[in-house]
Order: sequence, then C-alpha cells, then structure tokens
Amino acid sequence: MSKVVGIASGRKYENYRKWILQMPEVEVIDLNYADNNGSLIKQCHGLVLTGGEDVHPRFYNKPEYVERYGLDDFDEQRDEFELKLLEDSYHLKLPVLGICRGLQIANVFFGGTLIPDIPSFGKPSHTKYEEGRDRYHSVKILKNTFLESLAGSGGEVNSAHHQGVDVPAGELKVNCLSADGIIEGMEWQEGNGKPYLLLVQWHPERMTHSESRLSKNIRDSFIKSLQVSSVL
Repeated sequence: MSKVVGIASGRKYENYRKWILQMPEVEVIDLNYADNNGSLIKQCHGLVLTGGEDVHPRFYNKPEYVERYGLDDFDEQRDEFELKLLEDSYHLKLPVLGICRGLQIANVFFGGTLIPDIPSFGKPSHTKYEEGRDRYHSVKILKNTFLESLAGSGGEVNSAHHQGVDVPAGELKVNCLSADGIIEGMEWQEGNGKPYLLLVQWHPERMTHSESRLSKNIRDSFIKSLQVSSVL
C-alpha cells in the first residue's frame, strides 16, 4: 500500500509534488481551501506545509504589524485552512514537514510569533535576488538535535523569505541558525513519543544540490516516518 502525503497547496505546489514523488510507493493529495477538502487529511499519512504568502499577523496577536511594516501579501483563508490542518494533524498524530512559510505557520499554531520583515529588524535580507534567483547562505545546525542526526553540523541552503521566527513556540526548540542569527529550523522540544516534526526555513524541494543532506535526507526521513496503519 502506498504512503499518502497531504501537501498544503501553495503558489509552487508542483515543485513539492515532484520532490515528494521522487520517493517510491508514495501518493500525494493536494489540500487546499478552494476545494474545501481539508477533511482529506484523514486519508493522509503525513502533511507537508509549503511556502507562499505571509502569515497574517492577527494570527499571532500582532495585527498592528500590517500597517507598521507595510505588509500586503496575505491569504487569510489559507492561514485558517492550514491552522486547521495542523490541528487535525496534531490530533491524528501525523508526521509534519514544514517548509519556509510552513515553518512560520507551525510556529504560530503552537503559540510563537514572527518577524514580519527581517530587514526592518536590523538583519540582512534573506529574500531572493532581484532576478528571481534564490539567495544562498550557510547555516549552523545545533548539537544534540534531530536535524543534526540527519544533516550533520550544517551547510549551504537557499533563502527566499522576508519573514521569520521571532519568539519560538514553547513546545518547539531551535535546531538551526544562519550566521546573522535568523532561526532556520525547529523541531520538538521533547520528541519522545511524538510524531515526526521538522520545520525548515529554506526550500529543500528546489535546492541546486538535490543530493545535499539538507534536502534529500530531510525528504527521505519524512517519508520513512510515515506509518500506513495511521490512516483512519
């Protein structure tokens, strides 16, 4: 029986679909509010949260950030839909992989807050270059973390975001940092007995070096964690 991955649909859904389907005996379901199909999470063995729009600051009790930082790239219906997917996944004990925006909305779901615009908080830009190419920078993986067991001490990752984690949620711990101190990854504070959860700020699905441990090992470990018997 195939493992079924629910992918929260975003602007570049096809990138994630192709990346996941490189693994054998895997199927994907496109989960999106336009189709009102969130109930299909019960047919999935795991959830991938993808990149895209900003998470609206009202979901982490900072609505004033919209005007203060001139924010305008939102999809509040998507926010609400994915927060419900996270709630259902949490109760179903499904593995979750969060990528870029996926890290951000997961942190919000568990009670953390976000930096609405990284340069405005005194950090260098982490967005794409003007010609659309991803920026690349080094990251340091913290010792004694699950991510370290997958990818070692660090390496080069791509970068295409202007928001990031400000205050990490209490249930989560930081596992990876950029040289300028931006949080690049999180996982469970205490993972014993909990389902797989890995959140990364970069885009492993489109890294230049697809065999990098910071891409391939993340995908492979997520798929390996899926349990077919978990579907209801």
